[in-house]
Amino acid sequence: MSLQLGQIAPDFEQKSTDGPISFHKWIGNSWAILFSHPKDFTPVCTTELGEVARLKPEWDKRGVKPIGLSVDSVESHKGWDKDIAETQGHALNFPMLADADKKVSTLYEMIHPEADPTVTVRAVYVIDAAKKIRLILTYPPSAGRNFAEILRAIDALQLVDKEKVSTPVNWQPGQPVVISPSVSNEDAKKRYPQGWKELKPYLRMVQLQK
Repeated sequence: MSLQLGQIAPDFEQKSTDGPISFHKWIGNSWAILFSHPKDFTPVCTTELGEVARLKPEWDKRGVKPIGLSVDSVESHKGWDKDIAETQGHALNFPMLADADKKVSTLYEMIHPEADPTVTVRAVYVIDAAKKIRLILTYPPSAGRNFAEILRAIDALQLVDKEKVSTPVNWQPGQPVVISPSVSNEDAKKRYPQGWKELKPYLRMVQLQK
């Protein structure tokens, strides 16, 4: 069965550049982003890993731990780190799983045989502190990911957990959000004394107070 949103992310133990990792224990009370890249010493992956390292203050601000994966060895990862630092200006500051036995990539369905049976695609799993899968993205090996969008999606997920709202198309933090249809106007008056804009009975936009 395919992994689905809301499911508990499968636990595992695997080697990494930071030593053996027991996934659920490693996550602890944080959120996590588990992402795979096809292969070490390849161009698109080099840019992506540098970007994830550069974004460390943003992950930290949101309480998110990034962890990467490919089917290469720990030694390969560590050797590649020098190239990442040299070309991208940021060395790895998060663990990289060495999934040579493909245990984790099989568990998380990161190998798509019709794309390439030997390497992982660019899979992304956002996992919350309850170890539940909250977002799944899959990119082909040829297309680099937009980590600004992944951060934006995490912002939306964490906001939704705090407020009974949804985020509209192209939402950015600080912009108006949608009041959940499950919240009556009476309850909305208590929750949002600042008022809201009703475009339709099912579409009520509110600017959250800071």
